[in-house]
Amino acid sequence: MGFLVNDLSLYGQYPDAQSFQEAIGRLMKMKETARRFGKDIFCHRKVAFAQVTSSLSFPQIIQNFDRNKKHSIMQWLTRTGPFWEDERMHGSDDYLMCLDEIVTDSAVGEAAWCCLNGIERHLVSFSPSRWEMSPISVDFFEDEELKKRVAVNNFWEPSTLTAILEKTPSQIDSWDRLREMAAPRFSRLVFADDAFTPLEGHPFVSGAAQRLISLLHTLDRFKTCHDDQGKRTKEGHEMYKNFFTGQKGDGGRGAHFKDSSDSEKAEFKEEMTFNHPGCPGKGLFCPWHGSTQTPQLRIHFSWPVKVDEPIYIVYVGPKITKR
Repeated sequence: MGFLVNDLSLYGQYPDAQSFQEAIGRLMKMKETARRFGKDIFCHRKVAFAQVTSSLSFPQIIQNFDRNKKHSIMQWLTRTGPFWEDERMHGSDDYLMCLDEIVTDSAVGEAAWCCLNGIERHLVSFSPSRWEMSPISVDFFEDEELKKRVAVNNFWEPSTLTAILEKTPSQIDSWDRLREMAAPRFSRLVFADDAFTPLEGHPFVSGAAQRLISLLHTLDRFKTCHDDQGKRTKEGHEMYKNFFTGQKGDGGRGAHFKDSSDSEKAEFKEEMTFNHPGCPGKGLFCPWHGSTQTPQLRIHFSWPVKVDEPIYIVYVGPKITKR
């Protein structure tokens, strides 16, 4: 479960600084509530520069805030995040619409794309705004024809967010907890006994843990998208296109899983060769990986997907190929 600040819900609608202070106060309270339950609310850096009233932008109106409140808000929106655009899932060439407007490159588009691809994402919106509705219906078009429609949950009051979080399964609050829940949750993946050992001693980062869960979920799902001959199904081909292809700068979305470069394979061959979880005493070369950027963590796994074998997860930890 992940939450994204709906940047489209701040569009200059507030009549004065006082009404906006109340609105940002509600948003900060939701952020604190989410953190209490071990969740992060992801934002986009552009929120800190949005229009707040008809004549004042965010940087202008924030000057009227108490010093401590101003510092807390700006730290979140400009420095600490986490920021969903750093590891965005949807691309700038994806055609997503909601409320008769294109929502590509927004949190609404990002949350919708994730939900369409089996990754749980919700929105939190400024209030009052025209976005006080839940769920929000988003349409995904391909070649100007409606392909899919998805409903995205949206929260604008702290009480409703608290209610849903209280019903959420136990939180991931440590790397040990991540390890404990991974194997039973992702049954099509087989984890090496020491797969999570490299995380020991590294500070726990909730946003990174959520990203790792999303990556593992995608691999687990991708394993089901192959027929009895090991060939990808229609859904498998779509997942391969969405998650295993693409370059940074190509439509705004890079591949979430990719092979290491030839030079990395040569230089770090030993480091990327692991004990085979299914064949004791045998090595398994795993240059394919998924990644988080803040901090730089990697999941190394067996490739290609084989019909008679699980996907082996052999390493979860800091980036191996650092020069």
